[in-house]
Amino acid sequence: MCGIVGYIGKQNTKEILINGLKELEYRGYDSAGIAVLQDNKLDTFKATGKIKNLEEKLSNSTLNTQQLMPNIGIGHTRWATHGKPTELNAHPHLGEYSCVVHNGIIENYKDLKEELENVGYKFVSQTDTEIIVHLFEFYFDKNNNAKKAFIQTIKRLEGAYSILLITKKEPNKIFFIKHGSPLAIAKGNNDGEVLFASSDAPLIGLANDVVYLDDDICGIADENGIDFFNAIDSKPLTPTFETLPNSKQSAQKNGHRFFMEKEIYEQSDVVVESMLGRVNDENILFDEIDKGITDNINEIKICACGTSYHAGLTASYLFERLSKIRCSIEIASEFRYKEPLLTKDTLFVAISQSGETADTLEALKMAKNAGLKTLVVCNVDNSSMTRIADFTILTRAGIEKGVASTKAFSTQTVVLWMMALYFAKQKNVISNDVLKKEILTLKKVPDSLKVENKIHEKCVRLSKRYLHGHGFFFIGRDVFFPLALEGALKLKEISYLHAEGYPAGEMKHGPIALADPELFTIALMPQHLHYEKIKSNVEELSARDSTICAISPLDFELADDFIKTKKTDHYMLEFFEMLIALQLLSMEISIRLGNDVDMPRNLAKSVTVE
Repeated sequence: MCGIVGYIGKQNTKEILINGLKELEYRGYDSAGIAVLQDNKLDTFKATGKIKNLEEKLSNSTLNTQQLMPNIGIGHTRWATHGKPTELNAHPHLGEYSCVVHNGIIENYKDLKEELENVGYKFVSQTDTEIIVHLFEFYFDKNNNAKKAFIQTIKRLEGAYSILLITKKEPNKIFFIKHGSPLAIAKGNNDGEVLFASSDAPLIGLANDVVYLDDDICGIADENGIDFFNAIDSKPLTPTFETLPNSKQSAQKNGHRFFMEKEIYEQSDVVVESMLGRVNDENILFDEIDKGITDNINEIKICACGTSYHAGLTASYLFERLSKIRCSIEIASEFRYKEPLLTKDTLFVAISQSGETADTLEALKMAKNAGLKTLVVCNVDNSSMTRIADFTILTRAGIEKGVASTKAFSTQTVVLWMMALYFAKQKNVISNDVLKKEILTLKKVPDSLKVENKIHEKCVRLSKRYLHGHGFFFIGRDVFFPLALEGALKLKEISYLHAEGYPAGEMKHGPIALADPELFTIALMPQHLHYEKIKSNVEELSARDSTICAISPLDFELADDFIKTKKTDHYMLEFFEMLIALQLLSMEISIRLGNDVDMPRNLAKSVTVE
């Protein structure tokens, strides 16, 4: 989840850019850089790691960025998607006389790169971003008009992006575009000042009025003002400015009460990032892995801990159902000590948000030493696991500040589902029609992850009824069993109430002995997967006076409480609809209990010890 800042004005540009990037650190990054254009000289500074490394480089520079004439500058914090976290891959990216920063993913960058290389352009990075600056200069050299070149450039781009571009050919201007990735523009408190940022936080204190750009709004800013126009037809626009909030922490939370709440709400956006460049109308594409990855593979073994284990357990159903490959799932802390049988016809898949989870890392090393093909599904490039594994697929979830994981689970599940389809295609065990239907369903996932006010309000109202009792059962069947496990884990983590997830069919094999009015059952009842069977299991619990909270798109008359999700045409869309309800219910119960939702007791975000 990269961050962008930009500045036009007479204050210390270097300082404003660096401070702005610091306000965006909460979004997550692995490298940072700035570029300042003054006196027709373009200076760039980049560093890997934390912003303090960039500051050290700047402290040794002679850059003077406070003078009578306006300076312009752009800055960026990068979360690696294409290419490792290196200085060459860090933004800003330079052309011969221009410079660019970019959030998002350019899906057709390979075709554009090949086109530019064929006419003599040289690339120094592995990123998709670098094609933007070369494409701009290609068009400028043809028509000697910066605005026209910028418009021609953005019309060639496919994907999601927000871009700031500066050029010595128009040394007092910043060119900008918003398409699928957030970008805000503010009028500074001083005459002639314009500021840009990916969110409110860098703007607070420097400006009062801001406009949050809609998709396909682009324009040009200088000390005299901002010209907005439509990127599609170039017609002038007049967006409405509004007043900035005055709390930086509130800005970081996008107005939400907690980071966990913000991260629940942004799942719809981050799964789009997970799918960008990997899903088209007919195929799943993973440039990160060899097409022959499943050659001579007869089993997939997934290894993970906690929430990642639940995503892996969900995937085990999908791998067998769609890819027709035997799949087993292991808890990493147990796997290490069971003297596991590791054969070279097994693909070993490790899942970790951080890439540093100690037990999973050691299990990965065991598999690697045994000669297995290894693949990591991870959120952090250049982590320990990504350096060890043969292949890495990044989830692109961005930083997750809430200790109780939310968007890590949804992005991991989406990536693993895509992998199941990718493997199915490679093994030729899925028809084109079925693949297209699955892909169409995948593309609907962002809508299923959008939080509806009525669902959130219902969870708020219900939360006051679930603050006592002797425990919770979360029950489901098929992929809704691991979802039940995840729902129970969320409640345990942040409310400190006892909760267990069970396969619904196991109730009668012992756990139903606990059923009484003080045992709360959260029943996941999807329309499209074993509804009658789960209904029968819930009826058994209801007959024994367990208090039932049903989550379903279908009405269920025996439920004491009911959260009604939207009707969909696929069980995996129901899965994500119910995921939102489970996360919100757990959060609202925790809030009513007065707990610290973002920092629950006894827990750490990244478990780097056994």
